[in-house]
Amino acid sequence: MHNVLGSCERAKVHGDTDILHYGLQYLLPAGHLLALNVKIHSLSLVTNGPLIVAQQQLTDSEQRVLIPILDSFPNYCPYDVLLTSISSLSGTASSTIYWQQRLEEAQNDGTWQQELRPLRRALSSLRNKLHSFGLEISTVRERGCSLTSLMRTLP
Repeated sequence: MHNVLGSCERAKVHGDTDILHYGLQYLLPAGHLLALNVKIHSLSLVTNGPLIVAQQQLTDSEQRVLIPILDSFPNYCPYDVLLTSISSLSGTASSTIYWQQRLEEAQNDGTWQQELRPLRRALSSLRNKLHSFGLEISTVRERGCSLTSLMRTLP
């Protein structure tokens, strides 16, 4: 097992089960990875062996929000990318442009909070589940979300 900084590694296991691995350097203890089984919406913290240290079952919305946040690590994931992910099955460039424009209009119209409501619902339940892994989702004001640690982990 090795650490992967922000990127994901796809591993095919048992036929067509797709598992994404995230090292999240400096957020997780050394030798630990997050393993996301996208087929069954299961997020696990694993260590050498492999040994499952913690596990959570995710809803479809939670998983659709979590993947771009994990893929963006160590940077923040923009709101337009998160809204594209939660609102459509295809994360196309045109969908992201649509959400960029819609959020710009929402800022001008004062409807920003209403536009983010579905995302905030998914983030709220996801945050609670990530706490069991010692992780938190932090918001970057009017920009997006990033993954952080509940506890300070030293390199």
